[in-house]
Amino acid sequence: MKTENENENRVQLTLAKQQGTLIEVHNLPNDEYFNVGFVVALDPVFCLMISIDWDGKINGLIVIRIKSIFYTERHSDYLVNISEKTKVAHTHNYFDIWQVQKFIDEHPAITRGDLLSNLLNDSYVNRLPVVIGTKKYKGSDDFTGIITALTPINVTLRYFNDHDLSSLWEYDILRAQIDYIRVRGTQMATGKQILKDIFNEM
Repeated sequence: MKTENENENRVQLTLAKQQGTLIEVHNLPNDEYFNVGFVVALDPVFCLMISIDWDGKINGLIVIRIKSIFYTERHSDYLVNISEKTKVAHTHNYFDIWQVQKFIDEHPAITRGDLLSNLLNDSYVNRLPVVIGTKKYKGSDDFTGIITALTPINVTLRYFNDHDLSSLWEYDILRAQIDYIRVRGTQMATGKQILKDIFNEM
């Protein structure tokens, strides 16, 4: 699998941010799944992106540990394809159904300082489900749930397993082990519905 060094990945992320262009971020061990979006902010450790799905619409915010990124791509047919789809999504008013851009515009501080802490705090304070991916599982599994405790070292997540809805589980995650988190989008909304309907948690 193609790899670039951390500095090169940071340069490409910075260019995508400056130019306001889509970028592919390959941060999982195979090329079957990767992130596409617009870079909103970078800090010394993480990048914050508005994530774009296959249909060309926003599906939430994602913060990714830059060191976990294998490589990025700023010029590909796939990106051209997604870019065209975003035009259709804009034209037919479904580009930002989760009002992610409005959230960023109204809360600009979310894009400054410690990006991971900003998103964790926002989801914790507002009791919004998050998706957390860790270094340990490296994309083979991630966890959707509610943050029940937050310290400078740890995140405690009360989460559900898509394949076993018999109960909720608890996972203490070291912040240093977090590779990415997804917030305020499709997975947040579906997670909220499952937690509400099946576990009476919301």
